[in-house]
Amino acid sequence: MMIGLAFAIGAFILFFAGLPIFSVIGIGALAVGLISPVPIIDALGMTAWGHSQNYVLISVPLFILLGEIFVRSGIAGEMYDAVAPWLNRIPGRLMQTNVATSTIFAATSGSSLATAATIGSIAIPQIKRHGYNERIFLGSIAAGGTLGILIPPSINMIVYGSITNTSIPELYLAGIVPGLILMALFMLTTCVLCMLRPDWDGKVIETDWQMRLRTLPRLLPPLVLFTVVVGSIYAGLATPTEAAALGVLATLVLALVKGRMSFAVLNSALFATAKTNAILIIIIVFAALLNFALGLIGFSRALDGFIMNLDLGKYELILLVVLIYLVLGCFLEGLSLTVLTVPVLAPIMAKAGFDPVWFGIMVILVTEAGLITPPVGMNCYVVQAARGRGSLVDVFIGVSPYLISLLVLVGIIIAWPGVVLWYR
Repeated sequence: MMIGLAFAIGAFILFFAGLPIFSVIGIGALAVGLISPVPIIDALGMTAWGHSQNYVLISVPLFILLGEIFVRSGIAGEMYDAVAPWLNRIPGRLMQTNVATSTIFAATSGSSLATAATIGSIAIPQIKRHGYNERIFLGSIAAGGTLGILIPPSINMIVYGSITNTSIPELYLAGIVPGLILMALFMLTTCVLCMLRPDWDGKVIETDWQMRLRTLPRLLPPLVLFTVVVGSIYAGLATPTEAAALGVLATLVLALVKGRMSFAVLNSALFATAKTNAILIIIIVFAALLNFALGLIGFSRALDGFIMNLDLGKYELILLVVLIYLVLGCFLEGLSLTVLTVPVLAPIMAKAGFDPVWFGIMVILVTEAGLITPPVGMNCYVVQAARGRGSLVDVFIGVSPYLISLLVLVGIIIAWPGVVLWYR
C-alpha cells in the first residue's frame, strides 16, 4: 500500500509540474518496474504488442473518425437548428437545446470532449444574441457533453469492455436508459433554474409548426447513423468493430449526398483522428504497463486484501469506490482514470457480487463527474476554449447544478440497479 501511496504522490507532483498524463503514467510504470522481480523493459514490447492486437480497440479510431466527419461536414450544426424550434417554449429554451442536441450527437460520436466542443462552437454565439445567463448557458453545454460517453456508441464502454472482457453490446444497452434519465435530469435542472431566476432565461424565438416540421429532416442523419451502428450490432449483422466501420461508411455517404464532403474535409478529419488516436493508444499501453508492473510487485493483491479486511457491506464498498473515483476524477482525464483503475477495482467488485455491466456504467457515470469538476474538468476547458474569452471559473460555476443532477443519477442506479440492467 505504501508503494501505491508513493506513486500517487509522485504522479500528482509530475502532473501539476505540467507533464502530459501519458508521460506521468509511463514514468510511473518505469519507476515501479525498478523494484519489480521481472525487468520492466522485457514486458514493454509484450504489453504494447498485446494491446495493439486487441480487435475490439480497432473500433476506437473508427468512432473518432465518424464523429470528426460528422462535425467537419457541417451535419452536426444542422441538428441544432432542427431541435431548437421544438424546445422554444420550455423554460431554458436554447439551454434545453444544448442538452438535447448533445444527446443526439452523443449517439454518433462516442466522445464527451467531441460533444462539448461541437455543441459549444454552435451554441455559444447565441448567448448574447438572445440574452442568456452566460454561466448557466456554458454549464449546460459542458454538462451535455458528458452524455458523449454514456449514450452508445461510447469509446469508454469499448475500453472498459476490452479490459474486463465484458460484452460491449450489453454495455451499450445498459447505457441507454441511464443516458436518457441523465438528459431528463439536466433538462429539469435547467427548467427549475430558469423558473427560479427568469432573468437567466433567453428571449423567445418566434417560430411556428411549419418551421418545426420543415427542420425535421435535418435530424435524419444522426438517426440513420444510430440505426446503422447500434442496429447492426443488435440485429446480429456486425460486431462493434464492424459496426464502427459501417458507421464511417454511412457518414461518408451522408456527407456526399448532402454535398458536404470534400478532400479538405476528409483530410482534416483523418488528421484529427490520427492525432487523437495516437494519444489514446499511448495512454492505454502505458496504463497497461503500469498495471502489469503493479501486479508483479503484488500491489493488486495487497489492495484487494486491504479492502476485504475493511469488512464493508455492499453499499459501503460501492460508496467507497465512488468516492475514490470522484477524488481521482478531479485530477485525471476520464479515459486515463478508467484504464488505470478498472484492472484493479473490477475484480474486487466482481468478488463482492457486483455485476460487471452495472459496474461499467457506474464507472462511466463517476468518470463523467470528473469531466466537469475542477481543476481538470476537461469538458469545461473545451467549452472555455470555444468561448475564447472570460474566465474558466464561469464554466465551473455554471456547471455545478448539473453536477448535482449527475450525482443524483449515481444514487438512483445504486438504489435501483435495474435502471442499468433493464434489458435482462
